[in-house]
Amino acid sequence: MAADRKKWILEAASKSFALFGYKATTMEQVAKIAGVGKGTIYTFFSTKEELFDAIMTDVIQEMKRIADKVIQEELTFIKKLERVLEEFYRFRSNHELLIRLSHEISEMGTAKAQEGMKSLEGAILGFLEKNVRTAMEQGEIRSCDPQVAAFVILKMYVSFVYDWDRTHGPLTKDQISEFFHVYLFEGLAVR
Repeated sequence: MAADRKKWILEAASKSFALFGYKATTMEQVAKIAGVGKGTIYTFFSTKEELFDAIMTDVIQEMKRIADKVIQEELTFIKKLERVLEEFYRFRSNHELLIRLSHEISEMGTAKAQEGMKSLEGAILGFLEKNVRTAMEQGEIRSCDPQVAAFVILKMYVSFVYDWDRTHGPLTKDQISEFFHVYLFEGLAVR
């Protein structure tokens, strides 16, 4: 029963943060959405920050499950990378809380929302770095600094998906894949 109540609280808090953002969400709203007394929330979470952190931990775990599914398939590193980034994009684009946090950051710069999204980005970078190391060990890619490679991969993908869209319109999945091959995997130099 306690586990059910905690789950209801987390679901209600996630809904509240998605609807109102981090800044405007209150423990009273969460209690009302969850159908529990405010005191019940405090038996599981002592602060709104702690509740938010638990939700972000769940989001990161969900993204890891999605990525692990793709990584298990027998594909080249490049194909796995494309699929993982595509799944991450789809997840983030359809996840109401992440959409709301992104808007809140750009509109108000809420520090806790920034912290939550930074932890999400850190998890993605860690995942990419680990897989770059594996690809190097297996001889699929040449030796490089995995941390820098992970950063470049993520930032390039974000640029193709979000930044380009703002001024030029959206790129298709195939265009993004082609650009990754040209600019990241093959390079621009004529050999």
